[in-house]
Amino acid sequence: MSEIVSINKKGIREDIMALENAVINHAGSFIGDSEVCPLKHSFSDGMYVREIFIPAGTILVGKIHKHAHPNFLMKGEVEVITESNKREHLVAPLSMISPSGTKRVVRAITDTVWVTVHENKKNTTNLKNLEEEIISPDYVSYQKFIDGNAGTGRRMLSFVKTLFKKLLK
Repeated sequence: MSEIVSINKKGIREDIMALENAVINHAGSFIGDSEVCPLKHSFSDGMYVREIFIPAGTILVGKIHKHAHPNFLMKGEVEVITESNKREHLVAPLSMISPSGTKRVVRAITDTVWVTVHENKKNTTNLKNLEEEIISPDYVSYQKFIDGNAGTGRRMLSFVKTLFKKLLK
């Protein structure tokens, strides 16, 4: 079950970044894997699966993902705010696709287990290398990544059109 409520879009990105900076500078905060929010990493041919346990009452600010990817809320209930002008109340079990560029603020209402699945083209188990492939450290880097890959969709469309023309002759 998912309830979507619109929120004021103006300044959402800035508000999310300000919250992240406030959290980082707060005593007792942490970044990444911790005893509070342990991560489980699993690998399969071409895939990286990341599972996080988020205790009730925890506020978490996610990272900016370069690519769309599947998410699975396996257990729990959360409130989520994203830049896409949505505040969502999510209840497990739930699956969804995160668009590229998504950064979330998550408040765990109950103990929560959240799983994300990412492409792992190089089949690496090196987490630092994987993060460089799937995460942008900031929105400026993300925009550079998007701009550098802007022609990919057009090239694919051109290839498909050419292929269909050849097949229809």
